[in-house]
Formats: sequence, structure tokens, C-alpha cells
Amino acid sequence: MECGRCGSPLDRPGDYCLVCHTANCDAVVLDVAEDRAHLTMLDGEEVLGETTITTRPEEEGEARVIERRNFAGLIADELRRKRPETVFAAGDRETIRAVRAETHYEFYRVAGEDPVAAVLDRRGERALEVVETAPKEKLGGRHTTLIGGRTGRRAISTVAEHPHVKKIVPGPIDAGGTGSQSGLRAKVTRADGNGNVRLLLRDGSSVQENRIVTTAMNRETGERVRDDLNEALAAADLQE
Repeated sequence: MECGRCGSPLDRPGDYCLVCHTANCDAVVLDVAEDRAHLTMLDGEEVLGETTITTRPEEEGEARVIERRNFAGLIADELRRKRPETVFAAGDRETIRAVRAETHYEFYRVAGEDPVAAVLDRRGERALEVVETAPKEKLGGRHTTLIGGRTGRRAISTVAEHPHVKKIVPGPIDAGGTGSQSGLRAKVTRADGNGNVRLLLRDGSSVQENRIVTTAMNRETGERVRDDLNEALAAADLQE
């Protein structure tokens, strides 16, 4: 493959051109199984090429920890070669979280047996509006108290950083819930017909339901935002 701008040869499909400093793919679809990761490079709705990275899974203990870390590192290295704007990820959540922690790209969870087809379908639809408002300015409403102290604020900040979240409206605190010893847990509920969702915070016997206004236009696109938010909360170790 050659660079689409200067024509310089590229070692692998979709590589960033180091001659003219131009990205040749804007997205990568990452499909991760226990023993391999399949990367598909996209430029708009065009498939530029594919790459597969393999590993030999270990059973348990420190050997598995090292193997998973090395596997995630190889995937992250391949993504850095591409420098995409966005990564769409499907499959093994443990590995995806490790890759996400090593890179700075936007990650979106994608479902379905054929993640590439799912992403191409999504790209053919009207793109969701991106909110430029600073995360701290997205918090509003009559109730300003958040449960969970610093951890609760971290959960809200994690949600507020999403580019398709317009506003977060904290709700009243219900102290009559079932007690939990696991500390603060967060979960985003199913989207309503307008594409908006709710963030449930649970800390001990206290529960708070926070309304999340998104740029989604319907339930289907709202579900995609919900999946992204739950994935981000899980990566921050806040997921139920």
C-alpha cells in the first residue's frame, strides 16, 4: 500500500506516513478473541486492509497476567502504527481494557457477530453530534449533591468526558436501598425513545439516579452511547 497523499510505500495497510506525516486510516475495528486479535483498517467506509495478531493463552496465575499484558502491548503497538481517530472494539473485554489503557484513541464498543459490518453500517448513518462543552460544565439541575464522594465525582466525570453527552442532571438520593460492601458502583441504564440514558450510582444503602442527556436521536443510537459509557465505567473500575 502507498500513502494516499505523497505516494510513499507503507509497510502495512493503513500505516501512518512518516514521510509526509499523514494518517492513511481514520478508524480501526478491533475484534479480540482469547488467542488472536483481528484489526481491520478503515478510511471512511472503505476497507484498506487487515492484520491479525496471535498469542498463546496461559491458563492462570502470573503467566497469564504476563501473557495478557504482552498481547495487549502488541495490539497497542499496531494501533500506534496507524494513529486512527477512533477504535471500534469487540470481543474479550479484559484485553480491550488493557489496550485502551495503553493508548489515547477514542474507543467505542461494537456488538454483533460481524463487527466490521456493524461499524460500516453505523458509518453510513447520520453521525451523532459531538459536544464541545468542557466536561465540568455539563453538570446541572437542582440537585448538586453526589453520593460516593470523590469516587462518585470520578464516575460523573467519566460520563461527562464522552463526546455525545450534552448534560448530566443529578437526581435526589434514596437512602433506602440494599446495602453493598463493594464501594461505589455505577451503571448506565437502557436508553429511552429519545436516546437519553440514566446513570445509577450505588454506595452502601444509598442510590442516586442521574439523567444523562445525549446527542443520540433515538433508542438505537442511545444504546450505542450507553454501551460506550458502561465500557468507560468498567475501564475505570466503577462498573457493577
